[in-house]
Amino acid sequence: QVQLVESGGGLVQPGGSLRLSCAASVSIFTIYPMGWYRQAPGKQRELIATVTSVGSKTYTDSVKGRFTISRDAARNMIYLQMNSLKPEDTAVYYCNAVPATMLRGYWGQGTQVTVSS
Repeated sequence: QVQLVESGGGLVQPGGSLRLSCAASVSIFTIYPMGWYRQAPGKQRELIATVTSVGSKTYTDSVKGRFTISRDAARNMIYLQMNSLKPEDTAVYYCNAVPATMLRGYWGQGTQVTVSS
């Protein structure tokens, strides 16, 4: 039923920027809070940014001030603008509902972000 497709990742140097996109096959952004998650090798997936259906946004301390989450509910799109990237931002980035269990364990393929000089 629902499909989430992340894109926009790539290899960037420290201090660089990337803009990630998440497209949903159906309109869910008015139903659930949405977020960006990331998973680094050997670590659990972590929620780093959220946006609610009314536009409230939250960030983890590690990305606050550098990343900006946004949404376009009419287009079923979620974005993550990533600035001042650091090597520790290297991970696979996913979008999903918050909590992710709202989609019964579904995850898209994610998009790889690698920050390296």
